[in-house]
Amino acid sequence: MSALANAARRHLLAALALCVGTARAGGATRPTGAAADAAFYPPIERGAALVFPRDHGAHPAWRTEWWYLTGWLRRLDGPHRGQALGVQVTFFRSRTRHDAANPSRFAPTQLLLAHATLALPERGRLLHAQRAAREGFGLAGASVHDTDVHVGRWSLGRDADDRYRARIEDRQFSLALEAAPQGPPALQGDRGFSRKGPAERQASRYYSRPQLRTTGEFRIDGARVGVEGVAWLDHEWSSEILDAAADGWDWVGLNLDDGSALAAFRIRRRDGGVAWSYARWFAPGGAAPSMPDPAVRFVPSRSWTSPRTGARYPVAMRLEVGARTLELEPLFDDQELDARASTGTIYWEGAVRVLEAGREVGRGYLELTGYAGALRL
Repeated sequence: MSALANAARRHLLAALALCVGTARAGGATRPTGAAADAAFYPPIERGAALVFPRDHGAHPAWRTEWWYLTGWLRRLDGPHRGQALGVQVTFFRSRTRHDAANPSRFAPTQLLLAHATLALPERGRLLHAQRAAREGFGLAGASVHDTDVHVGRWSLGRDADDRYRARIEDRQFSLALEAAPQGPPALQGDRGFSRKGPAERQASRYYSRPQLRTTGEFRIDGARVGVEGVAWLDHEWSSEILDAAADGWDWVGLNLDDGSALAAFRIRRRDGGVAWSYARWFAPGGAAPSMPDPAVRFVPSRSWTSPRTGARYPVAMRLEVGARTLELEPLFDDQELDARASTGTIYWEGAVRVLEAGREVGRGYLELTGYAGALRL
């Protein structure tokens, strides 16, 4: 890693931890020096309409931003032909407190981080790689015009045909994926204004692209394997972080076999209560139903304890969403992601099956944070 990238990594431990630490919670936590930060970073305000393709791109004025792609894929060849695997590719952007007017090209005003994982059941735990760099000098960048973000040779972009392309090159594995949406962006919350806590300011801009028809390949141990399946993409940006009483969150993005999709999360308080919860169904094509969003309850049904960190995660969940009850079962239990080398966080990020009345009806991803200790924010 270059000297500039090493400097970026040191800064990430202090400034970019909030990206993973607040990514799935939509960036809703209270930072140190909140008053100063409030004056420096613009808030997320209700009522501003999302405009595409501009809002597919980066929003460098806001504190933190992420593009998050997860999917269930089926292998088309190789010794495990027909078997499922999970994949995650996430890019984060963070604006630092450095003055953007600083004329020095070395001023690290924007930092970028990327994570990639493969969840292969035959290995029993995640294959994980990560990158970190500051923007500029060809190290990393994020376009403000459309989805086009890169850290080194890792990239995620959207083309004129509304197809996403992800490229990951690591010593352990590589990924080349193309994901095609089946409808327009699915807006979360109030037309993309997504509350994450009891205070109005605890919010993000948030939209999803569920039911992405995905094809591509991965390379591991010198062999290339073709894959196809269904993925989910989230894009969020925010300047706030979690409520002071929050302990962590549980989040799901689920693609169902009938073409519909479900996004849901809860923000957990340290006293065991729930600070905020949310769920939204999307019909085939990404349209939100006209009915009010349903109440949601996350009820753990089975836990797994990490042999490395001792963290105990509720890896199997019962999701009570309005009148429906969904059971979530992991592809395998050990999907703990240790990101202490970059963002200082440990969390569980895993592929799950969705069952209803004992029948498998879909697949998706479950994220569990705060179970391995307090987030380093």
